[in-house]
Amino acid sequence: MRVLILSRYGRLGASSRVRLLQYIPYLESKGWKIDVRPLFSDDYLRSLYSSQSRIVSVIAGYWRRIKVLTHARKYDLIWLEKEIFPFAPALAERLLNKLGVRYVVDYDDALFHRYDMHRSRLIRSLLGHKIDTVMKHATLVVAGNEYLAERARTANSRRVEIVPTVVDMTRYKVAQQEGNRPLVVGWIGSLSTSYYLSIIATVIESLKRDFDVRFVAVGADVVTLKGIPIEVLPWSEETEVQAIQMFDIGIMPLRDSPWERGKCGYKLVQYMACGLPVVASPVGVNNQLVEHGVNGFLADDEHDWVQALQRLLGDQDLRHKMGTQGRKRVEIMYSLQAQAPIMDELLRGALR
Repeated sequence: MRVLILSRYGRLGASSRVRLLQYIPYLESKGWKIDVRPLFSDDYLRSLYSSQSRIVSVIAGYWRRIKVLTHARKYDLIWLEKEIFPFAPALAERLLNKLGVRYVVDYDDALFHRYDMHRSRLIRSLLGHKIDTVMKHATLVVAGNEYLAERARTANSRRVEIVPTVVDMTRYKVAQQEGNRPLVVGWIGSLSTSYYLSIIATVIESLKRDFDVRFVAVGADVVTLKGIPIEVLPWSEETEVQAIQMFDIGIMPLRDSPWERGKCGYKLVQYMACGLPVVASPVGVNNQLVEHGVNGFLADDEHDWVQALQRLLGDQDLRHKMGTQGRKRVEIMYSLQAQAPIMDELLRGALR
């Protein structure tokens, strides 16, 4: 069985790494022959994060993908991340369908809102239903949460399955924290998502006055967080787990909008895998990941955020109890070990 993975990025791209690429070793052990062809190189992502021109990388990526598609019929199945060509009509997906090339498409965010809620009327008109077309022609749509799955059902997709975003439990361990140090409230993310922390800026300032606590943001944008008392640390795949292991509490503030409802709560899964209690905004999948009062707290406003963090900062036993419950939840539902056999069966089913 030969499968061609058309990911958006290589390993440097979080969505590609956790939604597709981390399954490869397990799938290969089950007999799959896998080729990976990212649309954009890691150099593209580096230029994106450093605000450099990306036009050459984009053209090169599209050209590489065109060449790859000429060999699509050599494969039993294509495993596609989101879409074949961003900001272009779904012509390639339609062509694959006409040629009888089966493809599975994966979504871990509400990409369709990038088009149907775009500020440009032209984009909304031309591409507003593009992702619905991609979903409709797919043999299988794999969605990271119910919000995304419901869109696929509305698009009359042939088959829709929910597979959450997961972590490899062999990488994520519970660390023993050293005593006699300030407690650490931590966040992990990217330059583009740093602005969510501004939602709780006054909460951070208040708690810094009342507790011996550090607020740490891994992978955040220093400029975006200017004026907020948060320490910013660099992100890398090699050190992300160690960074989370130094936290005592993990946080995920979000605003409530259609885009955020499509998120898959990956950082919450990471925190819980490391045995941390969590505090999160009650938006989208966060409501399923966080069992309020059991493995963490859902905080709807500044008062809720202060109250939740005060309780956790002041109660070591509660932190341990909630962290233990969170890790158990990840092991059962949100781990690579639990979901890889399911993914294997879904891909096999797409060939039947």
